[in-house]
Amino acid sequence: MLTGIKNLRVKNTLSSLITSSLTLLFFASTCLGAGGDIMVHWKGGLRLESKDKQIKLKIGGRIQHDFGFFSEDSGIRTTIGPLSDGTEPRRARIYLSGTLHKHVDFKAQYDFASGDAVFKDVYVGLGGVTGLGKIRVGHLREPFSLEEHTSSNDITFMERALPNIFSPSRNMGIKVSNHYDNKVSWGLGLFRNTDNFAESTGDGDVNVTARLTGTPWYKEKGKQAVHLGLSVSHRSPSNPSFRYRQRPEAHLLPRFVDTGSITSSTANLVSPEFAWVYGPVSIQTEYVHTKLDSVSGIGNPSFHGYYLQGSYFLTGEYRNYRASEGAFKGIKPLKKFNIDNGTPGAWEVAVRLSSIDLNDATISGGKLDDITLGLNWYLNPNARVMWNFIRADISAVGVANLFQMRLQLNF
Repeated sequence: MLTGIKNLRVKNTLSSLITSSLTLLFFASTCLGAGGDIMVHWKGGLRLESKDKQIKLKIGGRIQHDFGFFSEDSGIRTTIGPLSDGTEPRRARIYLSGTLHKHVDFKAQYDFASGDAVFKDVYVGLGGVTGLGKIRVGHLREPFSLEEHTSSNDITFMERALPNIFSPSRNMGIKVSNHYDNKVSWGLGLFRNTDNFAESTGDGDVNVTARLTGTPWYKEKGKQAVHLGLSVSHRSPSNPSFRYRQRPEAHLLPRFVDTGSITSSTANLVSPEFAWVYGPVSIQTEYVHTKLDSVSGIGNPSFHGYYLQGSYFLTGEYRNYRASEGAFKGIKPLKKFNIDNGTPGAWEVAVRLSSIDLNDATISGGKLDDITLGLNWYLNPNARVMWNFIRADISAVGVANLFQMRLQLNF
């Protein structure tokens, strides 16, 4: 019975992916017209343009498949349970994005990894608005955190660091953003909490989130750069409840720390950011602090986390920092992997320390510290293999050793 359900789910997922792909292609050809009016080319993904360049479309997607092998001591086994090895499609996305008649832009991106068509970036916007830059309305990222604003295609490790659990990620709302002279960027948005299908109900649900970044040092198109940033968010859900819980940077595993549900009317978050790139060497760090207000009987509990990571390209590449967005973009190997020519692609080694503390007042959510070693092989701009080893330590509980591998293709 269970096998039949799984097979049906897989079939439905594949059917959804195929249907979505055909729909995107049909929509693209309809928008651009027929009779030789379409120009098709490849630039990181499949791009289509009208001859007058008034309409530009991109069809893209990503496949990320993970494998995990885990071991734990008796403390973890008793508290969390035995950790099982496994594999999963971490992400399976497809999207259509573009610009219609210069000023109107849009994106429709869905993820099928869970077996359902989960909403990711689904928005419509205006660009080139005097003084405001871009205005976008729909299901999109709230302007918070350097690592959150760096695509999962381009993050250094397989999972974002432990403090990312505080980051709001995507919700339904309106966001305004702009940048100036590749030195300053900002974003400000008003959002409602939504589920995986961009739906929400309830009165008084409002989140205000803002992010400001600066690049005081930027040379050689980002080969040398310093990034500074600050993100803040005020969250006031219609259901006055918050819960923070986190996995040990391994999506195949259960949560290791968990505050449980906490009744609170609001939460306030703040997160300073720093990154430094000097050729093949880079350093990146963030600290996140969240404070809950008016929790009955325990005052105003607060939780926090941080990470510090560094990476080095053995083959001479550098992390591609985009000052206009205050985020990192994909890596282009100096020599793409080619068996015939014997060229290696790009190789990167990395290390990260991250920590999250969910203990305060009478709340004992737990404290988790991770040390992660990473090795990345970029075969070309669209394909990557990742290996991560993580030593996860739950304070006063125990230690787990986690080894993971990812096969990634994006376009």
